[in-house]
Amino acid sequence: MFIQVIQAKASDEAGIRRGMDRWRDELMPGATGYLGTTAGFADDGTFIALARFESEDAARANSERPEQGEWWAEMSKSFDGEVDFLDSAGIWTFRDGGSDDAGFVQVMRGRSDDVQRMNELMSGHDDQIQAARPEILGGVMIDGGDGRWVNAFYFTDEAAAREGEKKDFPPEMQADFEEGMRLGGEPTFFDLRDPVLVSGG
Repeated sequence: MFIQVIQAKASDEAGIRRGMDRWRDELMPGATGYLGTTAGFADDGTFIALARFESEDAARANSERPEQGEWWAEMSKSFDGEVDFLDSAGIWTFRDGGSDDAGFVQVMRGRSDDVQRMNELMSGHDDQIQAARPEILGGVMIDGGDGRWVNAFYFTDEAAAREGEKKDFPPEMQADFEEGMRLGGEPTFFDLRDPVLVSGG
């Protein structure tokens, strides 16, 4: 899997939503190797999207389509300032990865001295997570290079996610999660309370 992370301040949320709808209806059918997108708006007006492709070649081929360039030129008018892009094939998942059934998605971004170790710790307990935190439908963890990382966690709904935050994990996995969180440093959180979830294919 290859993921493109796009982040920017929104100046026109309605315009961005129209752009995403247009991409889904008009451009997605021609995007070979496209797997899906998770996107939304945080409370501070930050727009963030994770676009998933089968490979880097598929993502590049999509970016090079003339219609994609035309669409992006129009879409970018709804952003305020520079757009931040992060591309990566360094992906870990737990449970089933992302889920279109999620009612709430939390995206985190940060830096770590050992992203690989952090992601291995956080993705190694699928069965225990399912039993202890059934509101977590899945997750995607991205190594962005140069110590950068992005994680996206998919929940049934926000209320269940907040209640689950109060719980401790079972002892056999608590130590791994504590080490993983320590390695993650001090991340920035983006709560997507009305996520846009699209699957390709």
